[in-house]
Amino acid sequence: MGGIHPLLLKISGGESEVLDFKKTISSASKIAKTMSAFANHKGGTLLVGVNDNKTISGARSEDEKYMLDLAAHFYVSPEIDIQIHEWEMGDKSVIECYIPEGKDKPYYAKDEEGKWWAHIRVKDQSLLASKIVLDVLKRNSGKGQNIIRYTEHEQSVLKYLDKNHKATLKEICKLLNISRWRAQKMLVSLVSGGVVRSHTTEKTEFFTLS
Repeated sequence: MGGIHPLLLKISGGESEVLDFKKTISSASKIAKTMSAFANHKGGTLLVGVNDNKTISGARSEDEKYMLDLAAHFYVSPEIDIQIHEWEMGDKSVIECYIPEGKDKPYYAKDEEGKWWAHIRVKDQSLLASKIVLDVLKRNSGKGQNIIRYTEHEQSVLKYLDKNHKATLKEICKLLNISRWRAQKMLVSLVSGGVVRSHTTEKTEFFTLS
């Protein structure tokens, strides 16, 4: 007597920061957004032919494999090496596409207008990376210096976060009476150093102590 198929076990857990379901792939640029988010995070898996409610709709096979390959090599920069496996589930097939964590972050996806954007994975969503998150990815990839200077400004922010638990960029600018650019630069340093955490939502970004 066989156990439950490993793919069904994976599907039963639902979407997460490392798993995304796609009923179908209609656009290489849309799938590139998810790929860039996974590459900028811990890596992840795309399951094509699976509905959001965890039921299997079935993939179109060759068409969708081509679209995945196109996205990984022409709609994501730097290019990423994906691994594709096709599973037969009764009379339907599911394509499993693994995207590894990128070694050369940040990774950008080209949208339908030809513009390049970086995305990050937050829970089960792929969201646009803020300027601060983008600079943190660059710095942590060795493309920038990672030195934290604890001036009065940094100390004031840490005290504020300790007392109020969270703050937005706008609140930090007001607190310190400094420009947005200076506040961003300071936050990049604090987030890169692991002292402060950035939290991205669809509407805003806020910061907490790590």
